[in-house]
Amino acid sequence: MDRSGTHANRGLHVAFGVTVALVTVIAALGWSPWSSRWPAFVMLGVLALAYAAYGWRGYARPRAAAGFVPVLVVAALVLPAVVPSTAFVQCILFPVAWCQLDRVRTSVAVSVVIGVASGTGLQIASGPAAVVSTLLIESVSVAGACALGLWITRIAQLSDERRVLLEQLQATQASLAEAHRTAGITSERERLARELHDTVAQDLAGIVMLTERARGDLAAHRTDRLDERLAVLEESARTALEGSRTLVAAGAAGVASDGLCAALHRLGERFHRETGIPVEVDASDSALDRDVQVVLLRVGQEALANVRAHARAESVQMRLRTDADRVTLRVVDDGVGFEPARATAGRGLPGLRDRLTLAGGTCTVTSAHGSGTVVEAALPLQLVTTGTLAPAQAVAVPPPVPA
Repeated sequence: MDRSGTHANRGLHVAFGVTVALVTVIAALGWSPWSSRWPAFVMLGVLALAYAAYGWRGYARPRAAAGFVPVLVVAALVLPAVVPSTAFVQCILFPVAWCQLDRVRTSVAVSVVIGVASGTGLQIASGPAAVVSTLLIESVSVAGACALGLWITRIAQLSDERRVLLEQLQATQASLAEAHRTAGITSERERLARELHDTVAQDLAGIVMLTERARGDLAAHRTDRLDERLAVLEESARTALEGSRTLVAAGAAGVASDGLCAALHRLGERFHRETGIPVEVDASDSALDRDVQVVLLRVGQEALANVRAHARAESVQMRLRTDADRVTLRVVDDGVGFEPARATAGRGLPGLRDRLTLAGGTCTVTSAHGSGTVVEAALPLQLVTTGTLAPAQAVAVPPPVPA
């Protein structure tokens, strides 16, 4: 049986003491064939002292158990031989032996030895006339002790297995919690990277382009255009500042209260002022979920950012269509095009696809050299967020363009 330590066997310590005291009373009052009962009292004293000295340590220490178990066998022989009624002591000798021994076979063998010793003591006290009753009593005692010991041992084994499983479960839960925490951190970093790329980074790219054009106008002495360039530059800088503050304060920039349609028109008009490329926006107001509007606005921003950086287009078209269960934004330019299958070093299109995948939508990019590019994003009308899409905040991106 598993050794559970001395503190877990306090009940057995008490039971042992009470049983020894009760057997002492029985030895003092019971019938004895011996003229003197002092051997029984000596045996009880030796048993109690041995238990108090080192026997109680046998529950946790194999060496102490090896020294104390023989004392149990001697007590099982001596006490019934001196006072037959003290065979009652077996009720504590069996469980103490089972609790102090590790192996089941050894415990069964010791139980048989204790039963034989007790039966021998009874025969010494009662003579041949009591052979049948002695055999019956000891057989039942040994069988009962072994059955109870096997049952309790099985319970102890199951308890240990459950304890091990519980420890493994707790370790797994801790590992899973750490994995979730790490995944959450990674997901939040990816989300912030997408938001920064789709908002602040694009505004800064526009500022760089406007600055380059203003520098070119200044070098060519076209000072009449500088006022307009500086106005758009100031507007872009304010928008970038507002987007940065929104990201810091709320976690994500979103759509203004007047909806996605107005935000797309402002986005196209501002793009035209920054680049000179006309943008035709075909969009009408519809009741869309705020998260859907945010994702589609990011699609438009990213598509126009790619046109600005790579397409060398002369015109752009943006069309927003709402069906029964889906909404689609289609951005078409007449630029130089590219090979969509070829991996790109930028983060724009991969980030856009990741965003749409997380939102339960799809992103299709169709292009070829010399034939322009079509970016089409489709989303369900209601998003089921996965924890990586931040709630939309009411921020005007971009602001209205002054006349």
